[in-house]
Amino acid sequence: MTGAALEIEGLSVEFPVSGGVVRAVDAVSFSLQPGERLGLVGESGSGKSTTILALLRMIRPPGRIVAGAIRLGGRDLRALDDAGMRAARFADISLIPQGAMNALNPVLPVRAQIEDVMRAHGIDCDSAEMGRRIAALLDGVGLDAGVADLFAHQLSGGMKQRVCIAMSVALEPQVILADEPTSALDVIVQKQVLSTLAAVQARIGAAIILVGHDMGLMAQFVHRVGVMYAGRLVELGAVRDIFAAPRHPYTQALIASLPSLARRGSFRGIPGIAPSLLTPPSGCAFHPRCPHAMARCRIEAPRARDLGGGHRGSCHLLDEGVHAAPA
Repeated sequence: MTGAALEIEGLSVEFPVSGGVVRAVDAVSFSLQPGERLGLVGESGSGKSTTILALLRMIRPPGRIVAGAIRLGGRDLRALDDAGMRAARFADISLIPQGAMNALNPVLPVRAQIEDVMRAHGIDCDSAEMGRRIAALLDGVGLDAGVADLFAHQLSGGMKQRVCIAMSVALEPQVILADEPTSALDVIVQKQVLSTLAAVQARIGAAIILVGHDMGLMAQFVHRVGVMYAGRLVELGAVRDIFAAPRHPYTQALIASLPSLARRGSFRGIPGIAPSLLTPPSGCAFHPRCPHAMARCRIEAPRARDLGGGHRGSCHLLDEGVHAAPA
């Protein structure tokens, strides 16, 4: 395949509620190349998981995608009917969910759940061949073939997550969406799960979007980082650029909040709380918490600005030609 694996332009998602309308994703645009790993980071409620669900067209009513294009290998996913989108899930774009215990069916063995995915997408073979395919999938994520006969409650957290990875790559999709796949796992198992995911990605040539809060994990795993705040993508760039020279004050604050040996015993947070998306602040949504806020920030929402080298940011400081000093 040539060109981008995934292209998102102006994606917006809204949820009508009793007090008005919540815009959970607001005009988000980015692309993903084959074999690339992109991380989406930000505080809870910033729109990361909603963006992922929108790409799969799994936003539940009354929530809906109100604008934007989602192109997978040049094909418009928003133009597909329900049957076409069901066929695309797992086969072309798949999800590794947050919380593998809740994602796996507790009353079916692993074998039945993987087989269900494969047969639902037209893989019709006898039980012996299906068994060989399932064993190969489990082996590919570092699990013994005997795991196929176990139930979810018989697996450790890391094993459950590996089963979810095996299911997500069973049909070798072009794009894998990983929604905080290492949450609730200890740091050793986190490393093992991400190593497994990287190995599987290399084998099938898929692109990955990794959603998470852990900037440290992002630094080790992804090629590019997108920073989300209040439903907007406020900065996007190569992981080295984001960590070496973050341009948006929110990105700087996230990085400054990481534990540091140089500041042993001292922890930094971001003052204030994330805004309500029902009644967001005027202008730039981050201005009530921003140490560099100007009068303009309270009135006018910043536009996305190209900073060169694929680095992009949305901040009035960039328009003014000012580079805010990292916190």
